[in-house]
Amino acid sequence: MTSVNRTIDAARLDAFIARVVGELGAAASAVLVRIGDRLGLYRAMAEAGPITPAELATRTGTAERYVREWLANQAAGGYVSYDPGAGTFELPPEQAAALATEDSPASVQGAFQVLEAMTQAEERIAKVFRTGEGLPWGAHHPCLFEGTERFFRPGYAANLVDRWLPALDGVTAKLREGASIADVGCGHGASTVLMARAYPRSRFFGYDTHPASIDAARARAAEAGLAGRVQFEVADAVSFPGGGFDLVAHFDSLHDMVDPVGAARRVRDALAPDGTWMVVEPAAGDRIEQNLNPVGRLYYAASTLICVPNSLSGHGPALGAQAGEVRIRQVAEQAGFRRFRRATQTPFNLVFEAR
Repeated sequence: MTSVNRTIDAARLDAFIARVVGELGAAASAVLVRIGDRLGLYRAMAEAGPITPAELATRTGTAERYVREWLANQAAGGYVSYDPGAGTFELPPEQAAALATEDSPASVQGAFQVLEAMTQAEERIAKVFRTGEGLPWGAHHPCLFEGTERFFRPGYAANLVDRWLPALDGVTAKLREGASIADVGCGHGASTVLMARAYPRSRFFGYDTHPASIDAARARAAEAGLAGRVQFEVADAVSFPGGGFDLVAHFDSLHDMVDPVGAARRVRDALAPDGTWMVVEPAAGDRIEQNLNPVGRLYYAASTLICVPNSLSGHGPALGAQAGEVRIRQVAEQAGFRRFRRATQTPFNLVFEAR
């Protein structure tokens, strides 16, 4: 082997180390965000205004010394503000919308919960790096399933009914009149329940391979008073039951399936003659260099730790979370769909229509 002499630019090295220190602080603080969520610290602060560590500890039934250190960390990261004169901390309304308000479109706590699941999988993912094997979705830590719903639900609540469905050709008219809809890979049913609430004349069927998620989805539907119009069933994407659907939807799930083309063929068989397939995917360009940004970085991490391992667990193509429009179009065309278009998009999602 030959060594390569490379001159180190001291200024660039210092800048990189400074960046690493910032990211180490963010990574370590993510654990404290999870603790703040679990213990209700953010929610208590959202209701309190300026508050001392002792007062927050009393409100949440926690120990003041731990709370004081937690608050200092949060202030250092800009998650809370600090008044040195009064010795009080405060959760600004913008941070409260993201950290303490479950139904806010800006809620981010689900992302931190998914991050916890990623950390739990680190040892097993390191092993499959060497073997090329996979790790099935259902084999992850249970916090992944709740976290995924919490992560995606705010975006769905903000966009699904008001923007995404209206962007599809003629779909909302059918839903208003009374249609049949399948939500494949439904998880805890957030997307299914949102659609069912908006369109009371339609019937909805949610399918997922993870039994515990289907149990949670059934509970969500019952809580919403939708049990009579919404059914959830454990089923695979390539063999889910039923047919004649006016709409079949895959929300942030097609790219990590073992057999995405087989899933698309099943959709085509299950659709009514004038039915529509809606595919919601993470926002991505078709080339790596188009995804070298903060959103792409987050999605590539999730793809490495969750999406690619799930597909490889069944020897699938491992499209990955950053599959991009071209690869999703190829899946649709291989399954026999003749029309495919990008219907709309957000900074975090692409929405495709196939017929």
